[in-house]
Amino acid sequence: MRPTPPPPRQSPALSGSCARGDAAPAAQEIAPALADPAAWRQTHLGRLLGHAMRRFDARVLELMARDVEVPLALANLAARAQITAAHIHITRHLALEGARLTQLAAQAGMTKQAMGDLVEQCEAWGLVTREADPRDRRARLVRFTPTGRAWLAAFHRAIAQAEAEFRADVGEEVATVVKLGLEAYAGGWAP
Repeated sequence: MRPTPPPPRQSPALSGSCARGDAAPAAQEIAPALADPAAWRQTHLGRLLGHAMRRFDARVLELMARDVEVPLALANLAARAQITAAHIHITRHLALEGARLTQLAAQAGMTKQAMGDLVEQCEAWGLVTREADPRDRRARLVRFTPTGRAWLAAFHRAIAQAEAEFRADVGEEVATVVKLGLEAYAGGWAP
């Protein structure tokens, strides 16, 4: 008969509830394992994702500001940080056939009032227009203008460039794993 191997040793951070498969370990279980008990606030996944998103969006806007296909007035607004990542919500979420303000706000995870303010600014810049919905004359559709479609094309080019730079920075394999992981994680959540 073979001897039974001893159970694997666990680090203090993994002892207790986590080792049993329960919920996350209590803070007092984690704290002794860390050199700096507050370090987790700076290095947790949510914070890193937030920083990565802000860096990515800033790079996209920088590329759009330099794009010769972007109308000069919009490029200048982007270069002076007048067009921000918040305005990109419209570019990301507005369907080519247009959408009602409530739909657009829901897709962007914003309030109707906040989205209305962004649409108003984008309308003043000539990116979008509001038209009567042919299915319901009481409702209005937000649609891209020809200038808005040029902006959307520049957004597409900037996204492709920023993603290529990300792959160059972290390597193709890591970039693929990150993208697949984020798709799986985000796919399980509906705003």
